[in-house]
Amino acid sequence: MIIGMPVTRIDADLLIPGRGDPIRNGTVVLDGPAIRYAGPSDVAPPTPNATVVRTPAVLPGLWDAHTHLLGFHMFDLAQLPQLPVALRAARSTADLRAALNAGITSIRELGGLGVHLARAVEEGAIEGPAIYAAGAILSTTGGHADVHSMPLAWMDEYSAAGAEVRICDGPAECARAAREQLRRNAKVIKVCASGGVLSEVDPLEHQQFTGAELRAVVEVAGMAERIVAAHCHGKPGIMAALEAGARTIEHGTFLDEESADAMRETGAVLVTTRTIVHEILDSGAAPAFALPKLEAVADRHAAAIQLAVERGVTVAMGSDLGVSGAHRPAGWGRNGRELPLLLRLGFTPLQVIEMSTATGPETLGPQAPRSGQLREGFDADVITVDGDPLTELTLLADPARITGVWRAGRRVKV
Repeated sequence: MIIGMPVTRIDADLLIPGRGDPIRNGTVVLDGPAIRYAGPSDVAPPTPNATVVRTPAVLPGLWDAHTHLLGFHMFDLAQLPQLPVALRAARSTADLRAALNAGITSIRELGGLGVHLARAVEEGAIEGPAIYAAGAILSTTGGHADVHSMPLAWMDEYSAAGAEVRICDGPAECARAAREQLRRNAKVIKVCASGGVLSEVDPLEHQQFTGAELRAVVEVAGMAERIVAAHCHGKPGIMAALEAGARTIEHGTFLDEESADAMRETGAVLVTTRTIVHEILDSGAAPAFALPKLEAVADRHAAAIQLAVERGVTVAMGSDLGVSGAHRPAGWGRNGRELPLLLRLGFTPLQVIEMSTATGPETLGPQAPRSGQLREGFDADVITVDGDPLTELTLLADPARITGVWRAGRRVKV
């Protein structure tokens, strides 16, 4: 027992460990920030002074492996530089609270204010999931994270100020850009290896960084024990990123058998991002240039995720949400929608839960915490729900049905 830290005993009709077989009539004991016990109730250790919680089901806190803390209300990235950073940060604190309420206890933040907000969460200044942030997104001139409607000189100035985007060209400048993110204590480096939906003039299929540029970023990141997350839709970008040593592929829309096999052989992880696809298509709330791009590839993106699992690729849940306010399309707090969307692709509830818990830390390589599983010694990030997720997975998409959330052993949702 850790002196001064609470002990909580959670007795559940169903214990879902994140990886492995569920346990009927299970118990989890949280001893401060770590799990002391997780297993059958009939052999659980005595806990005479513990706070006892009874629940239908207990499972690890959910991981969202692809998010953005931007603090803005729309999909038009050209508006982002016009908003004060302090305003966007204040909005993002509410977004982090919404994520906790939705059962999200850890996030990878792949371009936004996360490197700064992570410190505030660690200090206890604000409530939020554990944040593993990338800092600025690295993009070529004219690449996916460049705002094509802005004058290039303005974009260069915005990029140089250390904002959410860092424009870099050539291996030397790419290496420096990666080092700048490490200087901000980024836990992962994000690159745009292909075109994207919310950027105006770049086709999704086109590769953007050269192999030499990608290798420079991967080398710098690797020396600091960080992995590179590569935004990739097109196959050329996927293959170039894998050949350079990137360890996660975000989206993976044009993944085929060859590139899926390359992912499996290199141990790369595919991060899903179905939520952003559906949120934009459902609402139509995106710039006019973006909707035709997305409509053209939505079904292809779903097929790519199915193919990845069939070929033995490791898959992790990520929503790609980045809008402030759960009532808005792609708003924070809607993160759990990703799970039933993956279920719709034919995966079992247990597979989807593993993608959303135990697999999450694998998207961080050497920076991965002991998290995402109900196991002795792992982080005491735990959620309880009011039903059985194995028969009703949709309950994990409804924050109202997440009845309890613990972060580092402390209850943050009652």
